[in-house]
Amino acid sequence: MALDPINVDRSLPLGKLQKEVHEWIKNHGVRYFNELTNMAQLTEEVGEVARIIARRYGEQSEKESDQSKDLGEELSDAMFVIICLANQTGTDLQVAFDKKMKVKRDRDHERHQSNKKLK
Repeated sequence: MALDPINVDRSLPLGKLQKEVHEWIKNHGVRYFNELTNMAQLTEEVGEVARIIARRYGEQSEKESDQSKDLGEELSDAMFVIICLANQTGTDLQVAFDKKMKVKRDRDHERHQSNKKLK
């Protein structure tokens, strides 16, 4: 069920996504909501993701009204708000993500191998 990272389209770097969101906001959204409003919006979107995960993959039973929910759409909703927050705060997500992956590669490359809980 997991996505094969080999087949993921990497032609749309995060900077391009940030520009696309900014252009949409500029042309259709009037302006960005303020950061606190967007933080509340992000919390709401993450809650929708959590609901799907808990009911579809967790132990809660899935309600009939939940069966039509699209996890990818809800993840994309959360990502859209994250990109808005990055744009508002001057955060280059590609730089931040690359930095985070370097930390993962350098510091955490063997960290989980010895975790007995994962075996």
